[in-house]
Amino acid sequence: MAQASGMSEGLGMIVDQVAQEKGIDRAVLIETMEAAILKAAQAAFGPNRELEARFNTESGNIDLFQYMTVVEAVAQPEREIALDVAQRHGLDADVGEDLGFQVFWHPRDAERARQQDKEFGSVLDMKQARSAFGRIAAQTAKQVLLQRVRDAERDIIYNEYKDRQGQLIRGIVRRFEKGHNLIVDLGKTEGILPAREQTPRETYRPGDRIVAFVKNIDREARGPMIILSRQSPNLVEKLFEAEVPEIYESIVKIVGVAREPGSRSKIAVTSRDSDVDPVGACVGIKGSRVQAVVQELRGEKIDIVPYDKDPARYIINAIQPAEVNRVIVDEANHRMELVVPDEKLSLAIGRKGQNVRLASQLTGWRLDIVSESKFRQMEDEAMTQLAEIDGMEEELAKNLFGLGFRALDEIAEAELAELASIEGVEDEKRAKELRAAAERALERLRQERIRRAVEQGGALSDREALLLIPGMGTRMAQSLEDSGYRSVRDVAREDPDRLSIKSGLGHKKARQVWQGAVDFQKTVAREVQEARERIEQQRAELEAQAQADVAAVAGHDHGLAEGEEA
Repeated sequence: MAQASGMSEGLGMIVDQVAQEKGIDRAVLIETMEAAILKAAQAAFGPNRELEARFNTESGNIDLFQYMTVVEAVAQPEREIALDVAQRHGLDADVGEDLGFQVFWHPRDAERARQQDKEFGSVLDMKQARSAFGRIAAQTAKQVLLQRVRDAERDIIYNEYKDRQGQLIRGIVRRFEKGHNLIVDLGKTEGILPAREQTPRETYRPGDRIVAFVKNIDREARGPMIILSRQSPNLVEKLFEAEVPEIYESIVKIVGVAREPGSRSKIAVTSRDSDVDPVGACVGIKGSRVQAVVQELRGEKIDIVPYDKDPARYIINAIQPAEVNRVIVDEANHRMELVVPDEKLSLAIGRKGQNVRLASQLTGWRLDIVSESKFRQMEDEAMTQLAEIDGMEEELAKNLFGLGFRALDEIAEAELAELASIEGVEDEKRAKELRAAAERALERLRQERIRRAVEQGGALSDREALLLIPGMGTRMAQSLEDSGYRSVRDVAREDPDRLSIKSGLGHKKARQVWQGAVDFQKTVAREVQEARERIEQQRAELEAQAQADVAAVAGHDHGLAEGEEA
């Protein structure tokens, strides 16, 4: 495009060629080149000069001009020319008029440049700077043209692909870049499949065909602007959309997708047409449709489950292929407890917890899986705890358990309206009495724990210490442990507001628990220790007294023996 000292051919020919090949507006290219040459000229000749770059349609190059204003007395030598100097050089001009001088910078205009320097050198004062400007202008024009072409190409690609974001796209693997990023040939451009968006255990070689989900189109990216993904759950959804006409036609709808890429996915489907089975539509004849998706995902297992508006039924479907005997719903904490037969426990949980984890992701509920035998054990333990409440009847205890009340602290913290709605309670007065009785039972158990801790001696475990906080029950202690608060010290050192947020306790209850932990460290722990020391002292005194009694008896027997010998 350019030699060391200038351009070997007209810019016009290059501009025409680029405009035709790249589909870029010729006027835009010319305007960009003019701006680039002007900027380079200002850098070479000085920013104070009044310069203009103008494309010459006849020569195909960009001409550069400097303008100077005719004045009586020159104050700015780079922008003004004295009237007498202009007249001396034969220039017909009046004060206030602008005179234009072409700056001959192209190598083929070298003779005209020398003539200009000879005639107007003292006025223009640019001979030294002009000698290097030709090379700078050529390089600048080339760089700007290339950059403008790159920008225009990116604009064209962006406009062509921007509507394909969120869709599937097919391409051919071309090469790997640093960080194991994969470059994919998409036809008119390249896309990038970052390492973080690749599916584990999938391998590719240059030339392999690939289907990916268009996750994003980053117009400002330095490299390829089309970001692809093989990890996104949307990939599964779009593959089914491509294979199942009923989904494409919106007869069958994919409600949710949960995925562990490369291993297993669960999708929930529903139908707006009662005559169309959504699961059957996705499976296809002899499994042809789902197998096509599985093949594209390189063997990833897929569970297709029917969506149900009833959350409990939906979760029973989602946990398949495991059977569920009963579901206990805890709406307040958005949690469900699923009771499964003992022999189906491992199937319900899945390998490394995968099945229950995917079911939880799919439904949005936190799930606890327990076996039938474990559930019966929990029921026995809960019934024993509930029996501690004064006046508790067996039928009411069963009703409370069936509604998820497993511990005394749950009843002590329950809303009156919630308790009043339970069969066997029926009004807020009875609910208030029930809650107060639960609080008394909690306190009795706490005092019993303190007594046992004192009598047994030895260090308290973290769980035992937590249960000595006033109002603390087994369920609340478990909730604190699950939130990372495994000891009284952990609770006492936490900010009450953060404790409320992390543990899910209400603000008021969280502050009560925090205050209880602080007080425990100051009083209860010390009282337990002092009581233990007193008991140890009493035991030591009793042992000493017993030893003294034994010694006295032994001495008395020895005296009698000596008397008999005498």
